Amino acid sequence: MERQPKHLDRRMLLGGAASLAALASTGVRAQSLALPKTPVALNVIDVGGALALMQKAFEEYRKAKPELVSRITYVKAPAPELASKVKAQQNAGRIDIDMVLTGSDGLAAGLEQELWLKLLPTYADKFPNLEENYEPAALNLHRAQGRGYGVVINYYPSGPLLEYAPERVKDVPKTAEELLAWAKANPGRFMYARPANSGPGRTFMMGLPYILGDKDAMDPVNGWEKTWAYLRELNAYIDYYPSGTTATMKEFGEGSRDIIITTTGWDINPRALGIVPKSAKIGTLKGFHWVSDAFFMVVPKGVADEKLAVLVDLMAFLLKPEQQAFSYDEGYLYPGPAVKNVPLTMAPKESQDVINEFGRPEYAELISGNPIELPLPPEKMVVAFRRWDEEIGSKRAK
Repeated sequence: MERQPKHLDRRMLLGGAASLAALASTGVRAQSLALPKTPVALNVIDVGGALALMQKAFEEYRKAKPELVSRITYVKAPAPELASKVKAQQNAGRIDIDMVLTGSDGLAAGLEQELWLKLLPTYADKFPNLEENYEPAALNLHRAQGRGYGVVINYYPSGPLLEYAPERVKDVPKTAEELLAWAKANPGRFMYARPANSGPGRTFMMGLPYILGDKDAMDPVNGWEKTWAYLRELNAYIDYYPSGTTATMKEFGEGSRDIIITTTGWDINPRALGIVPKSAKIGTLKGFHWVSDAFFMVVPKGVADEKLAVLVDLMAFLLKPEQQAFSYDEGYLYPGPAVKNVPLTMAPKESQDVINEFGRPEYAELISGNPIELPLPPEKMVVAFRRWDEEIGSKRAK
């Protein structure tokens, strides 16, 4: 999940309650997590674009609690670079990253290498009514993806959606077979980005098993026979796979692509920013299921306790409805809030104006009328990314 001008630099360049025994076993450290007596400086790295939504909320915390935070430094990096960067710092015994904001991709890579500190249920007392306050789909992601290591900060149903130029695409594909036939008849005019660093790319990859009726949508090794065959066939008619979603939006906006894969936020925000024409339309393929996605807050192992105490307090602050309202932003992760009772009317006026002008009335029906599925579990997502890179992406390197 990235973003583009006017915010190109800061956006696109870019289960269940714990048992009493578990809480008791972690209670000692939870009680010893004391806030610092002097303010600390925090370093936050964003590898998905969450800061585009939430940086104002971070700054609200800094202003509200100067006795805890002296400054917050923000850094952005591509998701595929995250795990190696954190691992190198941990191996050197010096962690310069205090908090990571990431999508499912960076979360999964870090879980595979055991880079993240387990926050829940260890510090459950710092997050009162956490699960009760989450939107149901966000709670599912929090449990299934976060696993106590990642705390959901923003959520959206995501995709996969087709985005097309109505003036150039007269026979809009309605099925996977029609999309393949269209791509064959119009070579190079369809595009999606590398799934390992693209929200639309990975929702397309994970959404195809539902659309194609594959054996097991949650098993990319033994359950995606139709999906891998389809992607290999489609591969013949795609010029190349950009490393991130930004390029697909630019090329679509410039007219060199006619159909791309998008999500709710990637549909609304680039049109609001003028990268994609306002006239662009969206559609779905027969058998469509949403594959939900989220941004997570994670903390690398090795962060000092005094900083950890502040980070946990900061996370709880960011989940308050008043701060969650910032996540409507300019439609980048529509709708955005991960917690209940955050209507659009709570958002800043500029956010309300963007959503009212560039949002789509059909989204309400699409969201309520189609299943919302979980993404692959982190360990299987890593496997799927690798297989796609080896069998699909490597055949079309630019």
